[in-house]
Amino acid sequence: MGFISRNILRSRDARCPKLPLYRAPMRTQSPTKERYSDVDYSDDDSDDGESTDSSIPSSASSRDSRQTSSSVSSSAPILSKKPAMATRRPPRRYLYRLPNKVIRYLCLGMVSTMIIFIFSLVRASQIENKRLAEGNLDKKPIIAPPPWESFEFLTRYYGGVRTLVPFVENVPQYPRFEDEAPYNATKSSRESGKREVAPRHSSFQAVPASKSFADYPGSTLPGNNKETHECFLDEENTVRIPPIRYLEGRPTGFPDNILGSYELLSLPEDICFDRYGRYGPYGYGYSARTGGLGVGEHGEQEGSEHVWESVKKVDWRKVNWADVQRRCYKANADLYKPLTSRDAPPRGFYIGAPAVVAKLEARDAAEPGIVKSGEPAKTPGEAPSPDEKTPSTLKTDLTAKKPQGDKSRTAIVLRCWDEFAWGEEDVMNLRALISEMSLASGGRYDIHLLVQVRNDAKHPVWADDEAYRNRIKDSIPEEFQGMATLWSETQMLAVYQGLHDLWIRGPDLPVHGSYRGLQMAMQHFASNHPEYDYFWQWEMDIRYTGHYYDLLTKMEGWAKEQPRKGLWERNARFYMPYVHGSWEDFKQMARVQTEQGTISPENIWEKVPGIKGAAKDPHQAPRGEESVWGPMRAADQGDWFEPENDTVPPTVYERDKYTWGVGEEADLITLNPIFDPQGTTWKLGDDITGFNESDGKGKPPRRAQIITASRMSRTLLMTMHRETAFRKHHAFPEMWPATVALHHGYKAVFAPHPIFVDREWPTEYMARVLNGGRNGASGGARTSVFGAREHNLMGLTWFYNAGFSGNLYRRWLGLRVNNDGGEAFELDVDPSMNDTSVGTMSGGEGRMCLPPVLLHPVKDIDLPVEEQKEYAPEAPSDPSA
Repeated sequence: MGFISRNILRSRDARCPKLPLYRAPMRTQSPTKERYSDVDYSDDDSDDGESTDSSIPSSASSRDSRQTSSSVSSSAPILSKKPAMATRRPPRRYLYRLPNKVIRYLCLGMVSTMIIFIFSLVRASQIENKRLAEGNLDKKPIIAPPPWESFEFLTRYYGGVRTLVPFVENVPQYPRFEDEAPYNATKSSRESGKREVAPRHSSFQAVPASKSFADYPGSTLPGNNKETHECFLDEENTVRIPPIRYLEGRPTGFPDNILGSYELLSLPEDICFDRYGRYGPYGYGYSARTGGLGVGEHGEQEGSEHVWESVKKVDWRKVNWADVQRRCYKANADLYKPLTSRDAPPRGFYIGAPAVVAKLEARDAAEPGIVKSGEPAKTPGEAPSPDEKTPSTLKTDLTAKKPQGDKSRTAIVLRCWDEFAWGEEDVMNLRALISEMSLASGGRYDIHLLVQVRNDAKHPVWADDEAYRNRIKDSIPEEFQGMATLWSETQMLAVYQGLHDLWIRGPDLPVHGSYRGLQMAMQHFASNHPEYDYFWQWEMDIRYTGHYYDLLTKMEGWAKEQPRKGLWERNARFYMPYVHGSWEDFKQMARVQTEQGTISPENIWEKVPGIKGAAKDPHQAPRGEESVWGPMRAADQGDWFEPENDTVPPTVYERDKYTWGVGEEADLITLNPIFDPQGTTWKLGDDITGFNESDGKGKPPRRAQIITASRMSRTLLMTMHRETAFRKHHAFPEMWPATVALHHGYKAVFAPHPIFVDREWPTEYMARVLNGGRNGASGGARTSVFGAREHNLMGLTWFYNAGFSGNLYRRWLGLRVNNDGGEAFELDVDPSMNDTSVGTMSGGEGRMCLPPVLLHPVKDIDLPVEEQKEYAPEAPSDPSA
């Protein structure tokens, strides 16, 4: 059989289960029988006539059957037959099976339940349809949309350069006084109340020529200042940056700003900037092969070539901004205070690094030197004039002791993070900021990147210098890498130990984190950079359509001239020229409201007898409040920190004639009102820690401003730094600087820069909404706009969650937003449109032109980029061919 298994050939009987096999007990033989007998007795007996095991001989079985009891020893125990355990199979176990009758009942019940459930759903649907047909519904409370959603969108923001008119001749679409007819109405239509639309394409004009902003009469650029040396991009002082260019006037019907004032801050309001005039000098509008960004080569471009008519296009591919800023500072170092000596410069960008001096020593003295503002650049090989500084003489001047100037210097610190996705638009905006602040000022301002390392467990930048440098290389564009300084949450935890964390926003947002502890990084940065007297904290999503230097220096100058009397009260209010009138009228209004109080929803029932919270005297006037005059400290003197250094008023409040503080530099300049968070619905108003609140003392007096962008003095930042480190006091980043300034009597100023709105708000109603807090301020009460009512600010050009700012900026860059705008809108006229709404504008007016305005937030701008191709040089033609 071979390969066939024996089990296959077994009989059927062999496969059947056998009955239990019993074994006979062992018998004890007598010694005589065992010794002389040769008979072998079997140990097994047959059972019920069945044959025994096949291993037992048949003869033995037969002999065993004739055995009698006399042949068995009397000492043998009498045992019952037991089954052999070694050969017994284990019994099979089966699951209990329900009877068929029970299973039938269960199935019947389950099917019945499903049928009843289906019929119930059908019946419920019939009843609900009947109720809907009869209108018999349980009316749930309907949350009405906010009133501002019913206001019409303004359209003339999107006018183009082909409809420019002089500013004095422009009739703004908004705001309109109550006695004025709708926008652009004629004399006859004013009487009839009819509304006309924007000008049609028949009135369009050619694109006017742009002008250099350096030649603008109201500009504060130090270009004509012979005291300042001009700064260049290269070491040979031959590469200038083209100036930005503006267009005179505004697009016809362009709305006026509803908040803030151009006139008050001396900002230019009679000009506007298109995208080429604003960003063309920084690589916008020409190819990456020629050193540009490869963006801006779409849409309406007529007149864009004027940007490079006097200064050629710059090749930005080999620019190192850290070295450029150092050279600019060295060229004008004698104008500023001497640098504070440090044993070890801080990690990151430091303006006093010796690298520039070392380069100057290696350069040839015959190469061109520093050029003063207004002088032409020297060509390579041209001999310098006797009065001109050469690199060798400049190096001698920098190392030799000579009288230093007394001008203060400022750091502009851009907060960033190592996972930030850089785009072409971010690059050209940062180029503009450095060029217009550092180079245009002659080194008065330095630009820094303060970069957060979000995962310093993966990137141990504090343990290894190479890891520090590699993280910068991996996360920052090459031209800005030398400007970066890293920080992390764990670093702040090590510096500012011992803070009591309130966990006011949950366990995922600790007090040392980038959300609630962002100000710590600025404090630590200021402690490491004593060479600066002031620090602008800036953000990556801020844009300005004008010249940065013109804006910041004018805000600083205006804040310097503000008197301290009534300053905190003015800071707490939005300024609306169309409602409040002149600035002097606004000042007096704030004083009267503060001293006498106003009627508001917070105190409207105080005169009604019997009402809870009503005044004891029914004829009592609305309650005023005391003006802030000098430091306003915490109730517990144990919370006072170095009060001997606080600013003390020279006289009492009543005797001051608005003179104290005039000519004094502001310690804090904010871009939003500085409001009192006490009593508001702002969720972060109680995020202040380290103060004694027991025995009914409550939280200390505090102030806040939404958006952290601000200028802080070194005095303020070092007080914040020391108070956090030694007294363990801290608050939310948008509240901590203003609160420290309030406690120590420092000068804080809200600069009312121009802000636009996207809808046609009634001006009086808007003023009541924005200044709806206590006594006509923006905060201090539950009716404050800050908190649950912040949705009213989403249509502004400046707020932390404003939507209008980003949309307006995209349209200005020629991009489509909500299927509106774009290249076709700029170039072509659609006669089927009636110009009554943003979506029905006919277009064809050319690219947009915006006046100088701050925009925030502006995020995720994706510009069309030219395709990067490898271009081989063309082979010379064969003349013999």
